[in-house]
Amino acid sequence: MPLTLTLRESTSIPLEVDTVQLATVRAQSTDDVAATLIQRGNKQPTLGEFFDVSGSASEDNTLVWQGDCAKVKLIGSHLDDGHIVVEGNTGMHLGADMTGGSIVVHGNAADWVGAEMHGGRIHIHGNAGHLVGAAYRGSRRGMTGGEILVDGNAGNEVGHTMRRGTIAIGGNAGDGIGFNMIAGSVFVFGQAGIRPGAGMRRGTIGLFGIDEKFDLLPTFQFAGTDRPVFLAFAFRRLREMGFSVPEECFSAQFDRYCGDFLELGKGELVVRTQSQGESTVVA
Repeated sequence: MPLTLTLRESTSIPLEVDTVQLATVRAQSTDDVAATLIQRGNKQPTLGEFFDVSGSASEDNTLVWQGDCAKVKLIGSHLDDGHIVVEGNTGMHLGADMTGGSIVVHGNAADWVGAEMHGGRIHIHGNAGHLVGAAYRGSRRGMTGGEILVDGNAGNEVGHTMRRGTIAIGGNAGDGIGFNMIAGSVFVFGQAGIRPGAGMRRGTIGLFGIDEKFDLLPTFQFAGTDRPVFLAFAFRRLREMGFSVPEECFSAQFDRYCGDFLELGKGELVVRTQSQGESTVVA
């Protein structure tokens, strides 16, 4: 039986639980876990004041958070091994700075999912907030490895300053996808907001929704239409990880645009074309 933390009642003041580390609690008794100090405003209550603690992570290396944890921040931060499951919503900074292991959320997540993560995998079966896989303000790099999968929608600046790794958004994404992107891959299967790829240096942004047109920055140049082989491998890999990829993506044609030429100009936007061959881009 995994170690299970069940939220007794919601709180209007956020709880910061970065002190609840799987590497530590898997060797502790339930009483010791409940005695862990967390942050609530300017006070440090124990975890047991808000959560019921049961089970143990000593055998299966799994930690389960139950309840509406929308005001619970930093779940899974610095995770390096094992599995975390959130059965409900989760707050900001989910999986920040994680280096390994996996996090699965059966609900929605707030801003800064996987901020500056270095490895591992996060799979959100609902929606995510702004700045998925992004760099914190003033930092030189965002996500540098791993995978972030969001079945639903995401907010603005997905992949801000990311260096490596893969982000896949099953629904729509907001403005500034891949802003200041250094390398890595961001795939959006719904609609995209304005200015995708602004300031990107390298990397790939795939925009696969075809219901609406979007404006292309003038600092990108058209480089041709084809069916890139690497996308088929990427789609299969996403399916292997439990992410839904529409069947039509495997046979679609894609327009390729190089940019941002205000920077190195070695990045690319790969945009799915309309079924009749009409581009989804408005120059």
